[in-house]
Amino acid sequence: MENLERLVNELRKIPNEIPWVEFKHNNYNPEMIGQDVSALANSAALHEKSCAYMLWGIDDTTHEIAGTDYNLQTLKKGNQELENWLRSLLSQNADFEFHSVPMNDKSVGILIIYRAVNQTVTFAKTDYIRVGSYTKKLNEHPALQAQLWDRLRNSKFEERYAKQDLGLEAALRLLDYSIYFDIAGIPQPSDINCVGHYMLEEEILVKQDNGLYAITNLGAILFAKRLSAFPRLSRKAIRVVQYRGNNRLELLKEDIGGKGYVIGFEGLIKFIEALIPTQEVIRGALREKISAYPLVAIREAVANALIHQDFSITGTGPVVEIFEKRIEITNPGTPLVDVRRIIDNPPKSRNEKLAALMRRLRMCEELGTGWDKIVISAELQQLPAPRINLYEESTRVTLFAEIPFSGISPEEKLWACYLHACIKQVQGEQLTNRSLRERFGLKDSASSSISRLIKEAVEERLIKPLDPATAPKHMKYTPIWA
Repeated sequence: MENLERLVNELRKIPNEIPWVEFKHNNYNPEMIGQDVSALANSAALHEKSCAYMLWGIDDTTHEIAGTDYNLQTLKKGNQELENWLRSLLSQNADFEFHSVPMNDKSVGILIIYRAVNQTVTFAKTDYIRVGSYTKKLNEHPALQAQLWDRLRNSKFEERYAKQDLGLEAALRLLDYSIYFDIAGIPQPSDINCVGHYMLEEEILVKQDNGLYAITNLGAILFAKRLSAFPRLSRKAIRVVQYRGNNRLELLKEDIGGKGYVIGFEGLIKFIEALIPTQEVIRGALREKISAYPLVAIREAVANALIHQDFSITGTGPVVEIFEKRIEITNPGTPLVDVRRIIDNPPKSRNEKLAALMRRLRMCEELGTGWDKIVISAELQQLPAPRINLYEESTRVTLFAEIPFSGISPEEKLWACYLHACIKQVQGEQLTNRSLRERFGLKDSASSSISRLIKEAVEERLIKPLDPATAPKHMKYTPIWA
């Protein structure tokens, strides 16, 4: 790890021992170290710190450099190296590093302990916590235990570091922060420290304990000039693939986005728009181009794939596949809400900070209305309903080009009927035979066909009559959940 001397000097400024820092002189008791690793890892998670620290060779009271007589990396417990002995008794999620740094002609030992992730860190099957400057068993402090587990359950991908130990100028060079000010409508400061203030406030940057800066995953995934500069995130770049026909036999074009999502989003949408077919229609005296797919639906579906993906699934990222008659948009992870309630349910994302910032930067809709727009725009162009398919570790949204009513499968007709009822419900209206005919662009003569579709949707428990006693001609329907 770089800048260890600077880290030590920053930690020495702390007036007293705090729950995520412990100063020692020459106490190298292995059991004590193991318990402290557990306690400090858990305390770092509780206090939302990236790391905790144990320092040897620092006076416990004055924090002056006293030096230490031992090297952590060569210490042993019996015939076993201390590090290996500790790892055999600590839980698998324990992550730590031993370092030694010369300072003032003396040696300072540093144990960097990374915060607990997903579950508590245990030593000899017992978890510990720091209470003031003391290490205690976690189960003896139920209030802290509850708070810690709440933190662990809500640990966010966006908060972790994509790159750290950077000076402010070096960190900002990796980000295209100007677009943040452009979209947010804020005059861009000329002073680099003022720019840094905004980036810190948005948690795009974080100031570390050693006085240097880290770029968070949130900052990198949204504002990276080049995602390749962040190896762990480079596979999260969105890929666009165009095929000939309606299968994957012949690939025509492929493009992999190399920029952060905010920087590259508008160019991405324009690239997709250029690949999809359009037709010219004459309205009045004007010639107008109509896209085969509603552009608002493409925009919202792509934004949803970016926002709601599961970043813990490694080795894969969002993909847009363009076929002759459909577009498939796939992202890692499955939705946190029932897909049948995707229109009326409040928005819910596993990446809340990313979602909130993207919404504030107007890349997607507020209040979960994105799916309303996707469905309504498909209905206005009388296209088949957008489809959501769930797989073990991914979600795929399919947008369809124009298909005659007779060519739509029975399953897709039922799904369109259900979504139409949902849209009507959130608008304070109800599905009727007439509204469903208009949704499919059918004439009055198709009334009996639509009646059969509605009857089947009722039998499948997708919709229900608003008032079963109403005469058939005036019957109205709501989604089954209404």
